Amino acid sequence: MHLSRILDLNLQPAGAVRLAIRPLALADAALLADAYTRNASHLAPWEPLREDLFFTVQGQRTSILGKLAQFESGTEVPWVILAGERVVGTVTLTGIVRGSFQNAHVGYWVDRTLTGQGVAGAALKAVLEMAGEGLGLHRVQAAVLGNNGPSRAVLKRAGFEEIGLARSYLKIAGRWQDHILYQRILP
Repeated sequence: MHLSRILDLNLQPAGAVRLAIRPLALADAALLADAYTRNASHLAPWEPLREDLFFTVQGQRTSILGKLAQFESGTEVPWVILAGERVVGTVTLTGIVRGSFQNAHVGYWVDRTLTGQGVAGAALKAVLEMAGEGLGLHRVQAAVLGNNGPSRAVLKRAGFEEIGLARSYLKIAGRWQDHILYQRILP
């Protein structure tokens, strides 16, 4: 499967234009700055504390350059979720390890106006297909805060299984928090 093409998510939530997923590009800086600004309070409980610069075009340009460097090194594959030309989320495979492991971690978020409408699940499904067929990965893992019921449900519907608890795993919303770990073995 070719990783550079735009994939239709075959999902059109009420009032939304057709949704698609495509690889992140440097030209997305303004679109991402807008998306993160719109969703700052929605994402705050689930993400690290963000400096004001993060929500600017320059901050997103810097972030994208880092992600694209990781992509070039083979350790990350970032995508944006689009509603028409508007960014409404991201899905990223990180920490890609080759050799006998063939593993990656997945992270995602969806615009507050589209939660609960199948968008995260459709984007995750597309990325899992690309992870197995296009990247040759064997396993994808995810870590989720225990109180993030919607994200846990997305993972379960996508065939992930709970494999454990990582204490003080990530510093989210300004404090070290426990995360539930999930995995999906790819066909």
